[in-house]
Amino acid sequence: MSKRDYYEVLGLNKGASADEIKKAYRSKAKELHPDRNADNPKAEDQFKEANEAYEVLKDADKKAAYDRYGHAAFEGGMGGGGRPGGGQGDFASAFSDVFDDLFGDFMGGQRGGGRQRASRGADLRYNLRVTLEDAFAGLQKTIQVPTSVQCGSCSGSGAEGGAEPTTCPTCSGMGKVRATQGFFTVERTCPTCSGLGQTIKNPCKTCSGAGRVQKERALSVNIPKGVETGTRIRLAGEGEAGLRGGPPGDLYIFIEVEQHELFERDGVHLHCRVPVSMTVAALSGNIEVPTIDGGRSRVAIPAGSQSGRQMRLRSKGMPALRGAGQGDMFIELAVETPVNLTAKQKELLREFEELSEDNNPESKSFFKSVKGFWDSMKG
Repeated sequence: MSKRDYYEVLGLNKGASADEIKKAYRSKAKELHPDRNADNPKAEDQFKEANEAYEVLKDADKKAAYDRYGHAAFEGGMGGGGRPGGGQGDFASAFSDVFDDLFGDFMGGQRGGGRQRASRGADLRYNLRVTLEDAFAGLQKTIQVPTSVQCGSCSGSGAEGGAEPTTCPTCSGMGKVRATQGFFTVERTCPTCSGLGQTIKNPCKTCSGAGRVQKERALSVNIPKGVETGTRIRLAGEGEAGLRGGPPGDLYIFIEVEQHELFERDGVHLHCRVPVSMTVAALSGNIEVPTIDGGRSRVAIPAGSQSGRQMRLRSKGMPALRGAGQGDMFIELAVETPVNLTAKQKELLREFEELSEDNNPESKSFFKSVKGFWDSMKG
């Protein structure tokens, strides 16, 4: 039985580029892999056929010979290539390239070696609680951050006296070792250097070869005006020191604004519930209310004000975190019923009640609706 054209096997046109060939083979390998086609007895032969085609077309010299002579280029000694795909070693070699592309990210490696001579330090998180007054005015605050810093004895190299590490003899500095298992070539982290690609003959006594030590640092943090709970502040390069001289990570400060006993925050606006006496609400009057900046504002209460009435004080809220402007402060009136009345006060209130037939329009309207409801139920 004559062989199919290699380009046809991979679904390509003659003259396809190296990237197109690799992409087509990856697609075929995933489609025809025997593990995915247990119910297709032809899948294994088709899989080997695709591998054989890729083994030739991925190599520039073999591809040139094939384009010129076809299958005859590898029969009878032409090109010196032997039968492509004829042995298990060739198969594993061809498939390992695709295996790297498909699974390299999951193995934690990098194409072309995966060496990690110096790795970046981890990012750190610091939770900072501030008062609402601090969030209004902003502040400069010093915090203590436990972290890893570069070892001063070895300057971060991990070697005694700051000497340079040597290339790992097991992985030749690649950080990974390969092992062929059947059709697959599997990459694993080098057991000698733990993936660093380097070893240290005389580890630094201070940091035990890590290139960094634990230390608590004092950092000055600028908290801008208008921060809210959940605001994140990034301090570049203030995170954990990198391993063996690698760059440091970043420090992220997460803000939590404490609840206030007087004000309730809603974005840039503030709400304040203010009790007023029954007489002030009925007759009108002036009251003083606190503001978040520590000041006072005088507010006129209109006659006949009811509980729940809101009044706005413009630009007395929180500053906007990004951009100009400031929110408002909303006052909610809570009309207070007097308690612990004297006999005289009770007498005056009873007298007032007798004269108040037309002074409670909301009550009059409500009970009128109630009467209508009851009458409809009787009907």
